[in-house]
Amino acid sequence: MKFTGPKAKRCRRQGTNIYGSDKYDKILQRKPQPPGKGPRTRLGRKSAYSQQLAEKQKVRDIYGLSEKQFHNLYKEAAASMDQTGEVFKQMLERRLDNTVYRAGFALTRLQARQFVGHGHFAINGRRVTIPSYRLRAGDVIELRESSKSSPVFGPVIEAHEKYMPPAWMKVDSHAIKIEIISIPDADSAEQAIDIRQVIEFYSRK
Repeated sequence: MKFTGPKAKRCRRQGTNIYGSDKYDKILQRKPQPPGKGPRTRLGRKSAYSQQLAEKQKVRDIYGLSEKQFHNLYKEAAASMDQTGEVFKQMLERRLDNTVYRAGFALTRLQARQFVGHGHFAINGRRVTIPSYRLRAGDVIELRESSKSSPVFGPVIEAHEKYMPPAWMKVDSHAIKIEIISIPDADSAEQAIDIRQVIEFYSRK
């Protein structure tokens, strides 16, 4: 197993599996320390700013967003009348690519983004190719009929048999269909992130 690829290095640097694939969990178990020579000697106490920056980068990498996309989401969340952190997490979770991944119809968020970009999914009967499309309660996402014969979904459906999707969606694994039951709450969002650190990082500016 390779520990030195760019994705493996990024997971080791962040200390978490930011891509979702099982192989990165195995890599982190075997090599939990950051990459590079003598990494243990560099693990000194980080400043609050460094911790916030690292968490911001980690969350960005988990969801696969550019800095501009991520910062714009923060500004939209900050402008809301509700709690910034909760709104921020909701907006990240409500992305179409994230929803396809969280439903278990892609092995990683990157794969989900590719599926959406290639037009494999429809929302309420309409083909959508925008990974950032923000879903609402009542929306129905389905694999398009023309895509059901694609061999790329075989391994995904096989892996789905043991998958438990979050409570804010209803998933039909046979039809490859997702119904958004409600807006995701804080407890059902990605658990590997500390959104408070991200908010504090951007609040400094």
